[in-house]
Amino acid sequence: MTQPTAPAPAPPPEHQLPPVLLRRTARHKVVGGVCGGLGRYCDVDPVIFRIAMAVLSVTGGIGLIFYGFAWLLIPLEGEGENEARRALSGRVDGAALVAVLLALLGCGLFLSMLGNDGTLAFSALLSLAVVGAAVWSRRRTTAAPDGGPLDAATAHAVAEAPPEVKAPPTPDSPSWWRDPIVKDGTTGPVATGYLWGPPDASPDLAPLPRDRRAAAARPPRGPRGIAGVVFLLALVAGGLGTGLTWGSQPLGTSLQIGLACALAVFGLGLVVGSLLGRIGGGTILLTVVTSVLLVGASVLPKQIDTQWMRTEWRPATAAAVAPQYQLGSGMATLDLSRVAVPAEETVSTTAEVGAGRLRVVLPEDATVRIRARAGVGDVRLPGDPVNDVDVAPDRDRTRTLAPPAGAKPAGTLDLDLAVALGQVEVTRAAS
Repeated sequence: MTQPTAPAPAPPPEHQLPPVLLRRTARHKVVGGVCGGLGRYCDVDPVIFRIAMAVLSVTGGIGLIFYGFAWLLIPLEGEGENEARRALSGRVDGAALVAVLLALLGCGLFLSMLGNDGTLAFSALLSLAVVGAAVWSRRRTTAAPDGGPLDAATAHAVAEAPPEVKAPPTPDSPSWWRDPIVKDGTTGPVATGYLWGPPDASPDLAPLPRDRRAAAARPPRGPRGIAGVVFLLALVAGGLGTGLTWGSQPLGTSLQIGLACALAVFGLGLVVGSLLGRIGGGTILLTVVTSVLLVGASVLPKQIDTQWMRTEWRPATAAAVAPQYQLGSGMATLDLSRVAVPAEETVSTTAEVGAGRLRVVLPEDATVRIRARAGVGDVRLPGDPVNDVDVAPDRDRTRTLAPPAGAKPAGTLDLDLAVALGQVEVTRAAS
């Protein structure tokens, strides 16, 4: 009795092609091959992604952030590991460092644009448009002619199969493992003897003369570094960006513009260096330091001015007290000693200093309600110990001062005092 034979599997349809994996391309790359890989994966011209990345990079840094993380997380075609996994395992190379620094550069630019709602809205809309176009193109590409999805399990399994195992070379055979590995990944002729492996009595491996050994041991001269040029250009760009906005912008904004210009030069230098093999540790360190300084400049209060001034406000009557007194940077004195507040009335005012010192002199016969704040600094009120300076962040004190005994009836003075960086000092006028 014959056993029924299983039917032969049907040949796969012609449209069942191997899936296109998301990989960075090494053949059509400009920097890291991210845009080329996205273009091949989504069946879109990579120029579209490059233009979108460039626009998103200069309008908020989102493009640099995405490109840096994509460079770290998307593996190169033909490789199984990405740059992030290599870095976590201790194999850090120039590509991983450039990707991290691009992401840091993008974060610094993004923080500097937090107050610009129009730019961030444009970046968000452009990002959504690019993502939507990429998803639509990908879905159109992966659809079969009959409308069904592609089935490429067999082709994927073949692509993921391990390489063929090869036997090690014999002692007398040509040995690739004794040839020194040069920079481009190939092997060259034996010049300095074995690296490791079985001994070989071949006459080609006889000891070299001393002069030839010295010439072979001398490292080849590589390309000259461009760290000095990049540093000078960054210094000039930062100085110009800060100097041109020094008198017209607050201190934090002026520093942000200068540091952003310097950071852009450093980022461009890192990109050029990654293409030419001239990345230096000094350039990387300066880029990190500039990014940290840019983050620090972005958190400076906007009321801190670039001009240091001394001013004094001396209203003579309660009606002359302004609702608000303000100084960007410097020493300010609000002298209220001559203000006579009518009984059962309240006079309110606000005094602010961005960076420096705010000194307030109170009238001797009025009830005073005080709220004094210092972002980073000291607040001294009447009754505090003399010469007791306590600098701390986020100082906020509230106090109500009654008039001295025997003073004639008077009204109430309501004060709101603030210093972003410096000292607030309140004193009573002498009798």
